[in-house]
Amino acid sequence: MSDIDPIEYGKLLSKVELMGEKINNMDADIKELLELANKSKGGFWMGMIIASSVSGFIGYLSSIFLHK
Repeated sequence: MSDIDPIEYGKLLSKVELMGEKINNMDADIKELLELANKSKGGFWMGMIIASSVSGFIGYLSSIFLHK
């Protein structure tokens, strides 16, 4: 069989463990970004509702005052 160098094997194991930790951290960061995106989506739609309401009200008032 082939010779396995215990030092190289140890280095490989440490790299794999380090990559596993990085992946777990990235997973947590991605979940946090998804939560922020969902929150901002609700804020965006609320802003659209407010802007539409205000512009509709201004349009209604201007049609009343300009057509008389």
